[in-house]
Amino acid sequence: MNISDIPFSVIAWSTVAPTEHPGETGVAYWRTQNFGDIRVRMVEYTPGYLADHWCSKGHILLCLEGELHIELETDRRFTLAAGMSYHVADNTAAHRSHTEVGAKLFIVD
Repeated sequence: MNISDIPFSVIAWSTVAPTEHPGETGVAYWRTQNFGDIRVRMVEYTPGYLADHWCSKGHILLCLEGELHIELETDRRFTLAAGMSYHVADNTAAHRSHTEVGAKLFIVD
């Protein structure tokens, strides 16, 4: 990743309007800021959320609250608790997320 042409700035995430993204079950609320090719998001999954698709996009993801289960298309599974993160490159491991209790995430992609 080459981070360039982004001036220093501060984001008060509570002031960024959320967009709603329904899953197969539950809802994801994204608060998004775009900086050229870099997207930065604060994402909240409601309890019972299950993604409605397999994602091949690369991410750097930090779990801030709750618990997140990640399933890879290869049947590998991982669980993140608050303070844990994962990273994956574009087109290397299709994945989807779900949570029983809800989760709050910080994601750069």
